[in-house]
Amino acid sequence: MNEITPKEIKLSSIRPILSRTDLTGKIKSCNSYFVEISGYTEAELIGKAHNIIRHKDMPKIIFKLMWARLKKNEDILAIVKNRSKSGNYYWVTTMFETKYHPFEKTPESYLALRKAAPEKAVKAIEPLYAELCKIEEEHGIEASEEYLMEILRQKNKTYDEYIEDIVHYKGLMATLFNSMRKMFVS
Repeated sequence: MNEITPKEIKLSSIRPILSRTDLTGKIKSCNSYFVEISGYTEAELIGKAHNIIRHKDMPKIIFKLMWARLKKNEDILAIVKNRSKSGNYYWVTTMFETKYHPFEKTPESYLALRKAAPEKAVKAIEPLYAELCKIEEEHGIEASEEYLMEILRQKNKTYDEYIEDIVHYKGLMATLFNSMRKMFVS
């Protein structure tokens, strides 16, 4: 059997990957870079659950945390390994935000703004994600959540503090990421 080993897709350090979903996670819109990197056509993406690009190496607990935060209208920053249509993968730092109806001020969609994850952040998170996936497979998502919370307690950090520390978006990088958010969140 001639199996092809998935390869990492190197992302532009300046081009953002954007998508907007409805409140159930179905893709409503995406930018051309999302289409290019994912390998899907826009028609293949629109209306599909965002997990169409979920990589098997991503622990389910990260998405459980993400959805819990979004349902409380709280933004969340995460490091995510995504899978392209070809089976290749790419690492991104993703800011998930709730978008509100302009007049009713009620949640109407979610925006995911992604950029290439720093190599140091990927190296820091990969062992944790591997362990969380192993725990989920053997003992379920609740055990995975307990393990993650214990790691955070040991580090005396919240999830947000932990991610921000390993991503290192401070100073100029934080300004750049926030500028991108402002540019693309309308």
